[in-house]
Amino acid sequence: QVHLIESGGGLVQAGSSLRLSCAASGRSISSRAMGWFRQAPGKEREFVAAIAWANLATYYPDSVKGRFTISKDDANNTLYLQMNSLKPEDTAVYYCAARQVEGLSRRAIDYDYWGQGTQVTVSS
Repeated sequence: QVHLIESGGGLVQAGSSLRLSCAASGRSISSRAMGWFRQAPGKEREFVAAIAWANLATYYPDSVKGRFTISKDDANNTLYLQMNSLKPEDTAVYYCAARQVEGLSRRAIDYDYWGQGTQVTVSS
């Protein structure tokens, strides 16, 4: 199994930046891709970004493309999400996820392991 722990969330002003981290432990060797999702109260979980572990291919929805960047640190088994130009609509709990099957996906059901989330709140 893989354990994922998110950190870096907080309360920020619109237009500012945050960098989220996801520390992975356990059977991270089996991960083929990782991603970030977010969920606001009363709304469905939304895909934010994904990265292939082997070749660093990335995938973003239009809502965050150009503002958010997903990356990884192999030495520390850590996934990052750099969030710039934050907007109030970015407010949500952000979750780190990992999948064991090759290929990037925006579907939550395709991911095998999940963290507990970190709250991001953007004020106007």
